[in-house]
Amino acid sequence: MSLIDTLDGHLMLGAYGWAYLKPVRKIYYNMTITMVSVIVVVVVGSIEALGLLADQLKLQGPMWDAIGTLNDNFGTLVYVIIGIFALSWAASVLIYRFKRFDDLEVSRGNQ
Repeated sequence: MSLIDTLDGHLMLGAYGWAYLKPVRKIYYNMTITMVSVIVVVVVGSIEALGLLADQLKLQGPMWDAIGTLNDNFGTLVYVIIGIFALSWAASVLIYRFKRFDDLEVSRGNQ
């Protein structure tokens, strides 16, 4: 767990450092991370809720078995979530550079 926390800290430090160099980067990074966070929260919450439903209502079938397996292996799911955040950050950087958002000028209104 310490290794995962350390790797996550380094990943976030790199991402924050990249994002806060320019205001446009910060906006783009915040939108990307917020979107990914919402998706992850909805997926994890749905798995938890469906697992509770299956346990309490004694639901059976292939879908409920898959939900039960996911609930039993949340430790593995954490690695997948970390991978999703790392890939989304990398994709965000690539898209940002490909679309040349660094070339955008940010003005602060009438000065």
